[in-house]
Formats: sequence, structure tokens, C-alpha cells
Amino acid sequence: MKALIIGGAGFVGGYLIDALRKNGAEVCATCLENESITGDCSVRTLDILDAEKTAGLINEESPDVIFHLAAQSSVAVSWKRPQLTADINVKGTINVLEAVRNADRKDIRLLLIGSGEEYGFIREGACPISEEEQLRPGNIYAATKACQGMLGEIYARAYKMDVVMVRAFNHSGPRQLPIFVISDFCRQIAEIEAGHREPVMSVGNLSARRDFTDVRDIVRAYCLLAEKGVSGRTYNVGRGHAVPVQYILDTALSLSKVPIEVKQDPARMRASDIPVIEPDVSRIKADTGWSAGITVEQTIADTLDYWRKAGV
Repeated sequence: MKALIIGGAGFVGGYLIDALRKNGAEVCATCLENESITGDCSVRTLDILDAEKTAGLINEESPDVIFHLAAQSSVAVSWKRPQLTADINVKGTINVLEAVRNADRKDIRLLLIGSGEEYGFIREGACPISEEEQLRPGNIYAATKACQGMLGEIYARAYKMDVVMVRAFNHSGPRQLPIFVISDFCRQIAEIEAGHREPVMSVGNLSARRDFTDVRDIVRAYCLLAEKGVSGRTYNVGRGHAVPVQYILDTALSLSKVPIEVKQDPARMRASDIPVIEPDVSRIKADTGWSAGITVEQTIADTLDYWRKAGV
């Protein structure tokens, strides 16, 4: 199998390259000019906002499957830069869909990677959330990802394209940027342990409950969906069990080598935050046999070890 990863320089891309290579796939990954990819793959430069170059690259590489990871994936950044978020997540996705639709090869499978954030303001009693639940996005990033998924469904139906939509819930692990909660907490602890900052941790909303899955489990799900997912179908990918951010904090603090004071920082509070997000993952289990295997506690421990070794 030949796989093309669009947006391979990000956090998930490196893990997906490793997983695909272990499965024997030939891999090509794209990145922007100012990015780099160090995995075992061929590398192409691509900005998905350039429709002509996107179409040309897909024709040249002629992959069996495309994993569309290129995105502005931070909720916090989406509040600050909504235009950029919409350009990348909506216009860029249309360019990819059009490139696949008009490609010389007509049997390319395309995985569009969306987010559990798309469900947004969840009605009472809806958790665990099935893929059929109405989407009520609660932030700008979520709205753009919901649009991406709807576009994928339209293209699959209207043009008989082989498109699989994914709604991935919170995922974390070593090497993740500290703009995401587990990596943020772990980096702050490592900095405090190293004496690089005062023994005070800044936090945001701790009451929100989220479904956290290890990135290594997430990419295993993507590989299985590339092989066994049903075209035109949307899949939740997550653990299937939400925990409070407070639990993530307490677990991380329990691994600290020094006492740490916790203070809430108003700047870390989102303009709009969803109280609980928890997926029903029965569909992906039924179609692929996938389930999460790495515990949240192990993910936190591995991420903290990563930041300690990074010498922050």
C-alpha cells in the first residue's frame, strides 16, 4: 500500500508515519516550506491553499490512501485567528477533495480527520455521543471541522468517492505541543522540577470532562480505518470514557518530584467551553475491531518523561 499523509509535520503525522511503515506501507508525507519531517518516508512540500499544486502532487504520487491531517487544530488559536482557521480547515479541504475527485486514479481512499469538538453543545442525555447526533459546534475550530465532515459526506455521495470521515477526540502523548492540556501540565511540572520557574502551575477550566486517548492508539485506529472503514461513513475515535481535566492535573501532580501550588489563570479560560464530551465508539469497534489500549495514566507518565528529557 502507498499512503500519502497531507500535513505530516504535525504531532500526529510522525506517529502515523511510524505506524504505517511498521505495517509495510510506502509513505509520502507533505509539509510546509518552513517545516520538516524526519520519519522514514519521502517528503514533499505542499500548501493545501494552492489548489493547482495540491492536484498535481496527488496525481504524481498516485497513492492508495490519503490521510488528510493538515489543519489549524488549536481551539485557542481559532478564537484569535478565525480567518486562518477557516482558510486551512475549509478551503484547504475543498482543494484536497477536488484534487482527489479529478485525479487520474479513481480508486483513492481519503480519510478526513475531524474532531470530537464538532458535537459542541451536547443535549442532556446524549453522552456517550453517537455519530448520528446533531452537531452543535461551540467554537470556531469545531465549526470548521464540522464543515469539513459535511463536505466529505457530500463528495462521497455526489461523486461516488471513497471518503471516510473521522471525529477524533482529545489525543495526547510525547512530543505534543504544550498548547494542549496534558502536554501543558507535564511541561510546567518538568520546568518547575528543573528550577526554571516558580513552583506554581497555571491552569484553566478544570471541571470540563474530556475523552483522552493516546496518540499511538489514535494512529492505529486511522490505519485500521484505511483498511476496513466503510466509505461514506463517519467514525468516532476515542477511548469512550471522559474524565475531568482535574483528574489529568491530579495524576500529573502525583508524578511530580517537588510540591507545586496550583493557580487558575483567567487567560487560560476559553470564551466558550463544553462541560462534557464523551464518544460512543461502538461503530469503529464493530467495523475494525479497534479499541484504545494505552491508559490515560501511562500517557501522562510518558509525556512527563518526554519533557524531563527535553531539558525544558
